[in-house]
Amino acid sequence: MQILRSRISSRWRVPAVALAAGLAMLGAQWSAGYPGRGFVSLAILGAFAAALVLFSGRSGTVEVMRDPGVDERTALLDLRATAFAAVVLILVVLGAFLYEIARGNDGAPYTWLAAVAGISYLAALLVLQRRS
Repeated sequence: MQILRSRISSRWRVPAVALAAGLAMLGAQWSAGYPGRGFVSLAILGAFAAALVLFSGRSGTVEVMRDPGVDERTALLDLRATAFAAVVLILVVLGAFLYEIARGNDGAPYTWLAAVAGISYLAALLVLQRRS
């Protein structure tokens, strides 16, 4: 019974998070005076959530997103995809920092983002190295 409950909840977890993010975007943009943009954001994230539900039984990619811990293969795929996304994001943050510096600005907010990325990477290495 616990496995069945876990499978059912995992099917709706990512779409629910997408809809919650859409509602948060709607609220943030509405409070900033742009309700139209908020509804566009909600529609985009709602369409993403609907696609996840519609293709959940037919797409291996959606299955990994929905429940990456099913087996070792999906866990490794999720880990590799997360690592790739992190490297791309770090490179973009560093590139944006350099761009801002080249324009004569102080590089904010990219300085803080790069610092958080570097410190969290070092902290994770320390913790993981001590565990193994």
